[in-house]
This record gives sequence, C-alpha cells and structure tokens, in this order.
Amino acid sequence: MAISFSSSSIPFHFPLAFPVAIRSRPLISKLQFFTKKKPPRFCCQSSSDSNEDYLLDAPVSVGDGFSFSGGKYSDEPSPADEWFKQGMIVKAHPVGGTGEKAKDPIFGLAMGGSSQATSDLFRWFCVESGSPDNPPIILIHGFPSQAYSYRKVLPILSKNYHAIAFDWLGFGFSDKPQPKYGFDYTLNEYVSSLESVIDKLSKDRVTLVVQGYFSPVAVKYASTHQEKLNNLILLNPPLTVKHANLPSTLSIFSNFLLGEIFSQDPLRASDKALLSGGPYKMKEEVAMVYRRPYLTSGSAGFALNAISRAMKKELKTYVEEMRKILMDENWKVKTTICWGQRDRWLSYDGVEDFCKESNHRLITLPMAGHHVQEDCSEELGKLLLHL
Repeated sequence: MAISFSSSSIPFHFPLAFPVAIRSRPLISKLQFFTKKKPPRFCCQSSSDSNEDYLLDAPVSVGDGFSFSGGKYSDEPSPADEWFKQGMIVKAHPVGGTGEKAKDPIFGLAMGGSSQATSDLFRWFCVESGSPDNPPIILIHGFPSQAYSYRKVLPILSKNYHAIAFDWLGFGFSDKPQPKYGFDYTLNEYVSSLESVIDKLSKDRVTLVVQGYFSPVAVKYASTHQEKLNNLILLNPPLTVKHANLPSTLSIFSNFLLGEIFSQDPLRASDKALLSGGPYKMKEEVAMVYRRPYLTSGSAGFALNAISRAMKKELKTYVEEMRKILMDENWKVKTTICWGQRDRWLSYDGVEDFCKESNHRLITLPMAGHHVQEDCSEELGKLLLHL
C-alpha cells in the first residue's frame, strides 16, 4: 500500500512503511514537515498490480496504523473480529533485548504500541477446539499465513483431539515487536520460542502438524524433544535442496527497500502471497482476516520483512539439517509427509525418493497446493483423525 501526497508545488509518493514511522505526531504537523505551505490534499491507493480495493473497517484501537477519515467500510460483523473472539491470548517465551522502546529506523521516533514488545513474556494468539481431556494436537501454520488457515480443520479434529492452532510471533494476532527490540525473527529464535509455547499449551505428549517453510523449525525443535511428541505430520515441507530457495513471491519481501515497501502492502503481503502457492481461491471475507494485521499496523510488515530476510539467509542450512534429522536412525518419532501435488512453490520431484529412503509415510493430495489446510481442509481433517 502506498500514500500519495500532492500540493500545488511539491508532489510526494512513498510506501506506507514511511508514514507509519512518523504517525506519533498529528497528521497536519507531519505534512508541514515537508512543506510550510497549506496542508496538501492526500489520497490512499494500492501499490499492488491489482486494482482491487479493500475495506478499511478495522477499529484504530486494534493497531497502530493510520486513522483513516474516509474509505470503504462494512456494516457486517468483521470476520477478523469473529475469529479473534474464538481465541485466547497465551503468554510464553521471554522477551529479549534491553527493554528499550522500539523506534523507527528513519527518524528515531517512538513506534506505536503494536511494534513494542511486552515487558516479560510474548503474547501468542491461540484457538482451541475439543475437550482438554482429549490427546493434544497442535496445528502450526506456514510462512506467510495464520492460525486462521486451520479454521475448518479444528472442528473436525475436535471429535478425537484437543486441537490448538496458534499464530507465530510476527503473524496474525500474536505479538509483532519491531525487529531488534525483543525479537529478531531468526529461525533459531523461532525454535526456542516454539519450545516455550508448546510447553505452555500442553504438559503431555503432543502431535504436531506443521505446514510449509516453518517445518524445518519444528523438526529442529523435535530433534531434541522426541519424548514430547506422539506424531509429526508435515504438510508440503521443503525437503529437497531445490526447496531451500524461497519463491520470488516470498523472497521479494527480503529485498532492500522494495521488500520494505511490498511488506506494507496488504494485498501483496496476504492475498498475493497466499494465492500464488497453488489453486487456492480466497473469498473476500477470508481475505479480510489475512489482511487485517497489515491494515491496522505497520508492525506486521516489519515482521514480514525481517522473517523473509532470515528465511532467505538461513533456510538452506535448516533444510539440510532437517533432512539429516529425519533420515537419522535415532529418529523415533512417527512421521508422515502430506503433499499437495499442485504446489506451485515446491516441486514434487525428489519428495517420493526422500520418503522411501527415510522410511516415512507419504500421503499425496492431488487437488491441494502449498497451503493444504486451505485447499483440502475437510480431507486433511479426516486424514489426521486416522493417523
């Protein structure tokens, strides 16, 4: 998303990430910073290739984004609000850093509340379904996505499981501190934070379901906590050497300047990133939930930019390590690979050979793409019930 400013003499055009950083001052004073003439007119427009607009119906109190005085709105209940009501906030994993308040990298001004870390433990958004007396199954979304992707799987699993899905730090409704102020979004930090949140969610052995590019993180965690796992199910994980390269749709967020611009565009950060991975078609009410973090705060974009850079830098090492772990004779966790064969990001070539060599079960889903839980939620839910 981009903001265009124009006056009788001076035009300005810059990404949303720029004005987000200076939003702590009144809008008029921000504009007068650039020109001492009368305040210029301004309008909002998308920097995406698409001409599609999006609803600006999120309350300002939810995040630290712009307070829009105009735009579209909906009289219907917000899908994001309805999803949020189903969940709970769980505090887990110590906040790192010096405790200093986050500041924007341009002017050094204090960032809004959504870019600040809490003082002790991070806040994770979780949704659960089923009786706590049932065996626990934890559903972990991929990059980039949200726990919302499992919304149709949760009620199916509730018959036999206590099913829990959570948003990773930096995504959805979980904390999204400014990088370098409590959480840097490295893969090592995600491994240690995963340990903290799993210990918080369950004291018993668990079944883990992990999708996409966060699979190597979960496998590294599991390698030192095999006693904690009953089963491990990986949905379209990056298993081969070729899989260690992020697709252009995701790697663009790691680019200098351009990545910072695109990570602040709700359509590029949510719609395009999710739709390019397979045949998935997204309804508008679903898209609004995925866009919500990027519409209400710049913090989601800052986190997306940081984790993209970490993935681009560290993913190859993590994929190599995951392959070794899963092929090691000391690996005792029952492991299943579920593969959506219409994945546009990760090729099926080499997946079957890897599963045969490592002696792990392979289940193919011909109609699913990279985001299996979105494309074939009912099929996946029934499959998980019988693993």
